[in-house]
Parts: sequence; structure tokens; C-alpha cells
Amino acid sequence: MAEPSRPGTTSASGITGASPGAPAPTPGGSLIATLPGAAYSSPEIFAREQEAVFENLWCCVLRSAELAAPGDFRTVTVGRESVLVLRNTAGELRAFLNVCSHRGTRLCAGESGTVRRTLRCSYHAWSYDLDGTLVAAPNLARMPDLDRTAYGLRPVALREWLGYTWLCLAEEPPSFDEHVRGAATERLGDPAAIDRYDAEGLMLGHRVRYDVRANWKLLVENFMECYHCSTIHPELVAVLPEFGGGYAAQTKVGQGASFAGAARGFTVDGGPGFERLPGLAEEQDRRYFAITVRPQVFINLVPDHVILHRMFPHAHDRTVVECDWLYAPDVVASGADLSHSVELFHRVNEQDFAVCERTQPGMASRAYRAGGVLVPAEHHIGEFHAWVTRMLA
Repeated sequence: MAEPSRPGTTSASGITGASPGAPAPTPGGSLIATLPGAAYSSPEIFAREQEAVFENLWCCVLRSAELAAPGDFRTVTVGRESVLVLRNTAGELRAFLNVCSHRGTRLCAGESGTVRRTLRCSYHAWSYDLDGTLVAAPNLARMPDLDRTAYGLRPVALREWLGYTWLCLAEEPPSFDEHVRGAATERLGDPAAIDRYDAEGLMLGHRVRYDVRANWKLLVENFMECYHCSTIHPELVAVLPEFGGGYAAQTKVGQGASFAGAARGFTVDGGPGFERLPGLAEEQDRRYFAITVRPQVFINLVPDHVILHRMFPHAHDRTVVECDWLYAPDVVASGADLSHSVELFHRVNEQDFAVCERTQPGMASRAYRAGGVLVPAEHHIGEFHAWVTRMLA
């Protein structure tokens, strides 16, 4: 085997790999170097990723319908920050850093709950309304000129899309339409294509939370390629036979993997699923589409449901993934058996996450200090590596 070229340089990020401005490798090209092992095994590099990537881009944190009534709240982690997401008295979603403006105490310690009208700090009883304004505190009446908005909770940018709440901690968030919606358009080639699935109108049918002992980038890379599919995903290849050739569904704009002729639905045994979602075009029937929304969302589109993964990196070698299966409301309300539908991608998840966990220890090996190689079928991972390097540079 020819020695792969290693064109990168060591940047301020500490990652050596593809040069930040280097073009992505193309199918049919030669082997290309990956990121080095330290990119996956270094706590210091992970800390820089938390700041430069997860605290500067839009992250999907929860299904908006989970906060159904005014006063409902949930705390979520974005990068290194705890964020409080709640529904205000007008029924609108709001997000704030989960920190009291007085002395920095964690305002809400629980993961979720409901408050009546105010959020009250347990330390000195500073209280805030559901729009983040300071409304009460001991001795506050003696300071009538105090700007209660300025000393309120610090807001976090919030958008809703696909029925989910997305947050960005940046002072000046990047364009949501360009960086989030644009990822779907870039993948599907048609801005309206994802809207036809009406993910916002679907209902949560099942959720699984996976605690994966692996670096978040290994999970992204695994999702983006199918070079491994014939090796570890026999059930998936049986339904989507072209995956057996090693090329991912994300290789070409607008490409969707076709179901096997004998497959009646996207189920673990190829048996029938549910009725096709009503808004789909004919060219979306009997096809699987995959979308990566950097840095932490995977979207899977099939004719009768949508599967959405949200990644929450906790350490350089630990990533929590919440995976939702979304169905038409009448399917969920009917109490239909979802198990055959859920089981297919649940097995895919377990297979993928197990191999990522087997890969993680190798990232700290001296054998992987300079990294590994990508074959032509993995060309788009090279572009992902260049993107990570640019984000940290």
C-alpha cells in the first residue's frame, strides 16, 4: 500500500491534519490522512471544541412539545453551559443561561419541572419572571432605580424547526437558515423536500438515550459513511441493498437509498410499516435519506417516519445521544405496535456505537499518533476533518 500523503500542518488548534483551506478529497482519489489520534483522545482539544464549535453554532436540544404549558422548563447542556429552556406565560419558548445574576448560583438544579410564575434562586431568593426579568429580591424595594432587565437572566438565542428547539450561545449567532436549514437543502437539493415530511406535526413515538464511550467526532464520521455497512449492519443492508457497496446515502445531492424490492417497509424484517406520510412526493417513496446538521444532529427520513439523533458531548471520550422516532399523530394515538419499525434503527445505533467504543481506545495508541487513512468511499469525512480544523484554527 502506498504511504498516504499528509499535507497538514500543526495549527493553533493543536490538530494536525488536512490544511484548513484544503479542498475535500473526491471519490476515486488516493488515500488521505485523517486527523491525528490526539483529536479524539485529548481533553484539551475537546475543551477547545466545546468553546469553538458547540458554543458558537446552533445545537438542537429538545422536542418543543415536551414543554407543553406555561411554566414548564427543562435544563440542557450546550458546550460547557447549563441552559434553562421554558415556556413563558404567553406560551412562547425562552432560553436563558441557568445562572442567577446575583452570585452565579445554579438557578434550576433539576432536569425538568414546572414553576407557577417565577424562578426563585435557592441561595438569596432573587426571583425572575418567565421572560427572565428580575422581579423580586430581599431589600430590592430600597433600590427603586435598579434596572431589573439588566440584572435579569442572560438570554440565549432560540429557534424552532422540525418541531425541535435549537439554541446558540454565540453573541452573534450564525444564520439559522444558512447553517441549519441550509444543511438540509444542500443534502436534498430542494428547500421544500424536508418540509414534506412535516416533522413538526409528527408525534414522538419512541426515544432511546445512549451513553457512548467515544469521542463525538467518531460518531459523526460513522454516520456519514457506509464503508462499514456491509460489515456490521446486516439488517440495514437487507432493506437498503445498495449500502452493501460501501457508499453512503450522503454521497450525492438529492440521492436517497432505494428499498429492496422485497422490502415492504423500513422495518427490522422488511415487513410492512405504516401509511406513507401524506405530503411526500413520489420520488421520496421507498427511499431513505440521511442529513448531517453540524455539529450534533443526524436526520433520517423514510416514507412513514422520521428518526432524529441529538448528540451531547460530555467528555473527550463520552457522548450522550438521544434518538427520537417520530410518527404521524394517528399512528401514535392508535397505540400501534412500533417495535418492528423502531428495532431496525435501534440495532443500527447499537452496532454503530459499539464499534465507535471499540475505536476510541485506539485513538490514544502510539500506533495512531499520526492518524489513519481514508479510502475514496470515505472522501466526505476528509471534508468534515477540514471543517473541524477550520473551526479550531
